[in-house]
Amino acid sequence: MRQLDTYWQDLNPVALSLLPLAGLFFLLLKLRRGLYRRGWLNSVRLPVPVLVVGNIRVGGSGKSPLVAALALALKARGWRPGIIARGYGGRARQWPQAVHAGSDPGLLGDEPVMLAQLTGCPLWVGPDRVAAAQALLAENDCDLILSDDGLQHYRLRRDLEIALIDGQRRHGNGLLLPAGPLREPLSRLDQVDWRLTKGRAGPGEMALELGLGDAVGLSDPQRRRPLGQWVGQSVHALAGIAHPESFFGLLRRQGLRPITHPFADHHAFKAADIRFDDDKPVLMTHKDAVKCQGLADQRHWYVPLQARLPAAFIHQVDLALQTITGKING
Repeated sequence: MRQLDTYWQDLNPVALSLLPLAGLFFLLLKLRRGLYRRGWLNSVRLPVPVLVVGNIRVGGSGKSPLVAALALALKARGWRPGIIARGYGGRARQWPQAVHAGSDPGLLGDEPVMLAQLTGCPLWVGPDRVAAAQALLAENDCDLILSDDGLQHYRLRRDLEIALIDGQRRHGNGLLLPAGPLREPLSRLDQVDWRLTKGRAGPGEMALELGLGDAVGLSDPQRRRPLGQWVGQSVHALAGIAHPESFFGLLRRQGLRPITHPFADHHAFKAADIRFDDDKPVLMTHKDAVKCQGLADQRHWYVPLQARLPAAFIHQVDLALQTITGKING
C-alpha cells in the first residue's frame, strides 16, 4: 500500500496505465449505488440515528480518534452512543462480536479495542455492520450508533455522514482505484453532511486538529510523562498504521528526534520489533500499544492521538441528531 501511495499522488505512467481498470471500477460503483437507490438492493433502517464517519481515500486519515472524540463529546451532551466497526484484521471465526477494553486485538481488531479503551461505549464489530448494530442495540440501551468507517457500506442506512480528509495528501491524483487512491469519485463529498480536514481546510471544510497527549507506560498505565520531557532527545518511534509518517511528524513538531520504525497497517508485532540494543525510550501509537502490552517493559510508552473538535461542529451534530430523533419518534 505504501509503495502504491507514491504513484497515487500525481499523474504518472503507472497511474495512467491503470485508467482502464479505474473506469471499470467506476461502472461497478455506479451500478451498485443505483441498485441501492432503486431498492433492488436492500438497505436497513435502525430504530436510532446512525452517523457514519468515513473517507473516500484509502488509508488512514484519523477516523478512529475522531470517532472517539465524537463519542465522548456526545456523551457529555446526554447521548448514549454505541459504536460499530469492521474489526479489520481480527481473526474471530464468528461475527458480530462485542469488544471490551480487555478484548484480544488479534481476534477483534486493534482499532476497536483502542476505541473501547478510549470511550467506554458499547462496541460491536463485524464485516456486516447491520448485524453488528442490531446486536449492539439488542444488548445495550443506546440512542445513537456511530460507525467507524463504512461510508461505502450502503446496506446500513445512515442519517448523517462525516467525511474525513487528509489535509496534506488530499485526494492524490483524484483518480479511482487502482489508478488513484479514491474509493469513490470526488463528487461523493458533495453528498456528506460535514467534511472535516486533518490540517489545512479547504472551501466547505472544517479544520480538525489532531494532537498528541501525554505518553502512557505500557507496562504500567498509571505512569504518565509529558512529551516535553524528551524535547531534543532521540527516541525510538514505531507505527503500524496506514500513514506512519503522520505520527513521526507529530513527534518532531513536539521537539523530539524520532528514530523511525514504520510497519504495515495492523502489523502483528513481535518482541524483536519493539526491543532495541539501547536504553532510549520507545514511543508508539495507542493502536499499536494494544498489541504490544505483553511485550513491553519500562522503556515502552504509547502516545494517544487526540482529536480536538470545533465547538461549532459538535453543536451542529447535536442539533441534527435531535431533529432526526424527533422524526424517528414522531
